[in-house]
Amino acid sequence: MTYFPRWVFEVVVEKYNGDFHAKNLNSYSHCLHLMFGQMAGCKSLKDIALVLRSIKKAAYHLGIPTVVDPSSLSKANEVRDYRIFEELVMWLIRKVRPMYAKEDIPDVHLPGWEIFAIDSTTIPCSIKLAEWALGKYSKGGVKMHPVLDLRGSIPDSIYITDSRYHDSNYLDVYETYKWAIYTMNKAYVDLDALYRMTENETYFVTRAKTPMKYEVVETNYNINDLVGIVGDKTIRFTGYASRKKYPKDLRIVEFYDAEKEEVITFLTNNFKLGPLVIANIYRNRWQIESFFK
Repeated sequence: MTYFPRWVFEVVVEKYNGDFHAKNLNSYSHCLHLMFGQMAGCKSLKDIALVLRSIKKAAYHLGIPTVVDPSSLSKANEVRDYRIFEELVMWLIRKVRPMYAKEDIPDVHLPGWEIFAIDSTTIPCSIKLAEWALGKYSKGGVKMHPVLDLRGSIPDSIYITDSRYHDSNYLDVYETYKWAIYTMNKAYVDLDALYRMTENETYFVTRAKTPMKYEVVETNYNINDLVGIVGDKTIRFTGYASRKKYPKDLRIVEFYDAEKEEVITFLTNNFKLGPLVIANIYRNRWQIESFFK
């Protein structure tokens, strides 16, 4: 816990009166319990308590003087202000992100560019304990929508909704950075949202949905199929609804995946970067899958 900003945490605890009426489990100990559970891969509060009880001496040296039972952890999760932990995390993100600002992204050599990945994951939960977190088929679920900075795999923001919330709706509430590049899967292909990104001078790289009605405005024949690029075209939507939602030109980059023996079609509003760079940006989107694990 050498790098834990204890002074920052104590200021936030005092701000939200986090230790009011706290007995066996103050805010700091509560935070350590949860952090240990995350790093140890515990799947429940009961797991956290059981593992810590089995290593009492080591837990004491970690800074946990008293290991509490699952019910005490559950009660603390219910009553302690979540903003204590939220502000701690945001402070840490602001502290750490600049350290990785110059880190290279594999096969994407774009110094100075901000490149993010957007995705979501669903966390199942009890609908009795979280009545607001309604999911499909009468099951409970919480959906997490992180925006991951690909330089360092550090989250820029995390948005929490119930599991019925569609991925593309997140683009309606998230404010993108100007001149940044966002890569995301085809679930986020909402033409209204993508056009807002273009108007904000923000770039996106995503998978093209099929079928998609369009006309080819221009074709780039200066491509290298030896690296997998088999197509690079400027397109314009021809369907009435799609043309109305996104009236500007877009770019399609086609990449042949030799392992799966299929052509992957990428959709982007960036006309400056090379087609292989576009493909590699999307390939690095899988960093967010590792983040979920």
